[in-house]
Parts: sequence; structure tokens; C-alpha cells
Amino acid sequence: MHTQDFLLEIGMEEIPARFLNPALEQLKELAANLLRENRLPFGEIKTYGTPRRLALYVHNLAGMQESLIQEVKGPAVKVAFNPAGEPTRAALGFAKSQGVDVSQLVVKNLGPVEYVFAVKRQEGRPATEVLAELCPSLIAGLHFPKPMRWGSLEVRFARPIRWLVALYGDQVIDFSYAGLRSGRITCGHRFLSQGLLEIPHASKYFEVMERGRVVVDPERRREMIWNQVKELAAGAGGQVVPDEELLTEVTNLVEYPLALCGSFDESFLQLPAEVLVTPMREHQRYFPVRDTRGKLLPRFIAISNGNEEHLDTVRAGNEKVLRARLADAAFFWKEDLATPLAQRVEALKKVVWQESLGTVYDKVERLIGLSRYLARVFAAGEKETEQVLRAAYLAKADLVTNMVYEFPELQGVMGREYALASGEDPAVARAIYEHYLPRFSGDELPVSTPGRILSLADKMDTLVGCFATGIEPTGSQDPYGLRRQALGICHICLEGELVLSLRGLIEQAYEQYRGRVELKLRREQVISHLMDFFAQRLKGIFADRGLSYDTVEAVLAAGFDDLTGAWQRAQAVEAFRDEPHFEAVLTAFTRAHNLSRRHGSTTVDPAVLVHPAEVALYRKLKEVQGEVARNLAARDYRGALAAMASLRPGVDQFFDAVMVMVDDEKIRNNRLSLLKGVATLALGVADLSKLVAAPGDKLYT
Repeated sequence: MHTQDFLLEIGMEEIPARFLNPALEQLKELAANLLRENRLPFGEIKTYGTPRRLALYVHNLAGMQESLIQEVKGPAVKVAFNPAGEPTRAALGFAKSQGVDVSQLVVKNLGPVEYVFAVKRQEGRPATEVLAELCPSLIAGLHFPKPMRWGSLEVRFARPIRWLVALYGDQVIDFSYAGLRSGRITCGHRFLSQGLLEIPHASKYFEVMERGRVVVDPERRREMIWNQVKELAAGAGGQVVPDEELLTEVTNLVEYPLALCGSFDESFLQLPAEVLVTPMREHQRYFPVRDTRGKLLPRFIAISNGNEEHLDTVRAGNEKVLRARLADAAFFWKEDLATPLAQRVEALKKVVWQESLGTVYDKVERLIGLSRYLARVFAAGEKETEQVLRAAYLAKADLVTNMVYEFPELQGVMGREYALASGEDPAVARAIYEHYLPRFSGDELPVSTPGRILSLADKMDTLVGCFATGIEPTGSQDPYGLRRQALGICHICLEGELVLSLRGLIEQAYEQYRGRVELKLRREQVISHLMDFFAQRLKGIFADRGLSYDTVEAVLAAGFDDLTGAWQRAQAVEAFRDEPHFEAVLTAFTRAHNLSRRHGSTTVDPAVLVHPAEVALYRKLKEVQGEVARNLAARDYRGALAAMASLRPGVDQFFDAVMVMVDDEKIRNNRLSLLKGVATLALGVADLSKLVAAPGDKLYT
């Protein structure tokens, strides 16, 4: 089959860096789906992009659509033809509706009945015709977080589209979109390219772009940038800590990257490191340079969108901008130090946290109460309790400093620095910083006891307050970062192996609000909603840690009030599934569960046990219940499962010898209670009915 490469380039005004990667993923997926739907075989699909262009490149795209053969079922043969074999009105009508002659109908068996079918063949069209129809749909199918319109057009796109290139081999795919006509003319680098560029053939695209000083492959730009950054840092006697987020952003900001090394006055190094790094990274997209011990050097690396011409001027401009930002930071630092951190707490009474939930000062008061509760739960010593209560009082004070007002990313960081400068206990300062952790996926977690307590208190206060006022995340909206807050609580508990009642913490957080603000939901409603919310977070965490889906379902169904215990139980169940005892436990449980699932009692009357097999099972159950209870108290969940396995012979003997569903109601209910006791025994670890037996498992049903 004849094939050619296909190129579609969408040229536009510079789009935000964060739009680029999702757009390229969409473009690839949409193209693959549309080509398959339209029966155009292809080889490999790749997408490329810069701030000014999105490019789709399809290797070895077939020159013709594949033909389509359709078989449409009609009436049964006995209805379509009379005994003489002549077509009836039913056959004639069906043939006409399908656009075929009645003589072209074919007969096929469907089970015991014969039916007539209309076989229709739709010949494939040239790829050039199909692509001309697909390209507008492909462009229109791209979606962006904030699309815009331009001129009098109704078209929406990330930024105004300025040119379109569509080539199948050397042939232009002619179509119109957004008031533009497709062609073979593209634009090179905005400043380095001389005039418009003509692409003679799709396969020449990359060669032409190189001539126009555009590196269209994001991965190649990324590699170029990182190699240049490392080389310049080494030349300045330092190194750059890998920063994937920043590297991705600068990659998507330029078309022809060139790194440059700039400097700033060493006097600024007297400021806390974060005060220097934040304006460099967050505002200017610079890479800070550090020595081998991690200490900042008075150097930075910026990525320009050009070549070495006028590079000194570009460097001087970047240095000037950074100098101004650092001078502002130094001024804020000096001004903020004039007021001790504790004296700023009163100002929080004028800062609204959430209109339905009061001020930040109100939140501070709740944090103190919730931290005191958690200090008791974790049996914190007197010194640690004092530290966490002081940290709770000061936790939000940095929000009213000049530095955090200018650089919100530094909340917590500046709280720590100002606390130390004000003579506060270093443990208090550390807890102020740690209570915001983790700030994002993969971020560090608080490790000090005061930091953990304050972080848990702050996150649960936010969750309970929002849920109680009806603020819950939707599929696309989570303005208060509630998913992140819940995940933070889970990770803190799991990593620190903290033993804590999740329900108890929710109840205490709710009580901190009671009588102070008007809440829409009652306490039990908030608990119910939040427990469901945490269940979803735990499912994701456990799955990410490699647990099978049914193990997760089984463990969470048995309860997860103790997050750490739930994880330990899940590990035990997952490991136990590979042991010889597993089939015995699951078989015994399944047999007992299936028969007693609708029975509500586990109370057995020994006097009503009449058969030796049920007496033996009852005695064994009592023995195992004690052993399981001791194992659960010691958090030996695998030991508990092993103890349950010893019930298997007694359960088998019981079912072999005893009829459960006898006419005597008292005996029947007593036997069902006995089986219910066996079935519920495992609930201290997991709901084994949720487990899916592996192929080959011999389970009784």
C-alpha cells in the first residue's frame, strides 16, 4: 500500500507554558482516534510543539481509506421468500431500503434460523480528501483551560491562530479554519529567522525548522537546556539541583534555547536562602546555583530564546530585574524584623479566612484546641505540648508580613525564619514551617512531633470547616485543595506510623467550630462525607503502593478509622495471599459467609448445640477468637489470619455432618449464629468476601 508522511502544524501566538504538554497529548490521541475511525492505516504518530506551534507528524499514512464492507441483517428467509422462492414485499422493501437489488441479498444462519443480509461495500477514498475533512475537526477538538476568541470569529483556541500547514508528502491538504487557508508556508523563530519558510515535503519539516532556528522537539530542547545549565553551573564553580517542574516550564517557553549565567551582589546572601530562591525560581524562572554543600552562590542561570548575539545585554537585563526583586526582598526582611512575630497575631483578626468560617485568628484558636487534643492522643510530653501550642498560636502570623504578602509561596518558611529571629524555641519555629507540609505530591513530610500535630490539626480544621459548610471538591474544582489536605493527613499518619482515630479527629475538629459559626451539616453528616472522602484517597495511595484492588476493597470495607492499622492490615492480607494457609482461611470464611450473610446475630447458645460437629466447631471458634483478639491487640495481622486458618477442618466437618437449615427454628438460628461468628471473625482484618479468588482456588459456594 502506498504511504506518505502527514504533517499538520498549527501556528499561533505564544501560548502559556502549562498549556503545551496537555495540548500535545490531546493532539496525539485525537489524531489516532480520527484516523482509525476513518479507516486510514498509519505507522507512528508523534507530536511536537513550541510556544508558537503545535505539530502533528504521522509516519507512513496510507494513501487510501480501507474499503468498508457492511452486512445488514434483514427479515428471516421464510418471511423474505414465498414457498416458490419468489421475494416477498418484505424482501423487496428491505433491499430497497439498503440500496441493493433483491438478487444481491445473501442468506446466512443465525443459530437455527436463516436470515437474509444486504452486503454493502463502501470503497475507500483518497487520504487527501479524508484529511481535508478531518483537519478542522482535529483542531476544533483541542481544549484548553482558558481559551480565547479573537477578532469577529467564534473560534476558540489557546491563543489566536496565525497560520496552518498541512502536507501529505509534498501535497498540500487544502482546508480552511479560523479564517485561514492551509498551505506549506510556516514561520521560523520570531527574531532569528529571516522571513517566511516554505516546506516542500512533510519529511523536510524538521530540516526547515532548524534553518528557521526552531527546535520543535520538546525533548530535544529539554536536553539542550539541561546540558547547558549543568555546564554553566560547573563553570561558575557550582551545581544546579535537578528541578523537573522548572525545567519543563522553561522548555515550553522557548523555541531556540540558550542558557546564560548571571550574578547578583553577594550581600544578598545574608538573607534566608528561600528568600533568594523564590524570586529566582517562581518569578524569573532562573536556576539557582549552589556549591557542593548546597549553599547558594551569587549566581543564577537563565534561559534565553535566542542566540549569542547581544547576550551580554540580555544578561545585564536579567541581572537588573533580579537585583530589583532581591532589593525588595531585603527591604521586606528588614521591615518585618522590626516587629516580633508574636505581636502580629492580633492582626489576624482582620484577615478573613473563609467568609462562612471566620477570620484567620479564629482558625488559630481552633488550631490551639485541636493541637491540645492531638498532644494527648500521641502522649506528647509537657515540653512538646508547650511547643506545639506555641507553634499553633504563631502558625499563621507570617501571613501579615510584608515578605509573605509579596511572595505568598514563602508562607511557613518566613514564619520559621521570623520565629527564630524573634527568639522563639527552634522546635516551635520548625513546627511553624512543617505544618504546611506536604505542599504538593512528593513533597517532604513533617518529622517533628509538634510539626506533625500542627499539620494534622491545620488540615483537618480546613477539611471539616469546608465540608460542614457544604464546600466539597467536584470533578474539576477544588479551590481549597481539600484532596491535597486529606492526602497530607494520610501520608503523615502512614509514614510516621501514627495511631490515631480518624473519626475522633473529625469529631474534635467539628467541636472546635460548634457555637462559633453556623454550620450547614450536622456532625454525623460531616463524619460520613469525610470518611467516604478519605476512603477514596486511601484507595489511590494503597494502589500506588502496589496492592491489588480487591485487597484494598476488602481491608477498607472492614474499617479504616486507624489509617496506619488499615495499611498494616492491607500488607498482611496481600502477603498472606501467597501463603498455603490463605486458601484455608478464604474457604472457611466463604462457606460460613455465604450461608449466614442474612443472619444478624453471632450469639450462640451452647445448650442448643446437639451435634458433635457443631460442638467441636463452637469450641474451636472460642479458642481461635481469643487467639485472634490477642493478635489484633498486638497488631500481628498475619498471625490473626494464620489463627483463622485453623478453623478450616472444623468448618468442613460441620458442613459434612450438619444440616443448617433445619425446621427447628431455634436450632437453625443457633447454627446460623455459629457460622456468623466464623464469618465475622475476619472483619478485624478484612472483609474477605471482597477478595477475588485466583484461578485454581477451590472455594465452596
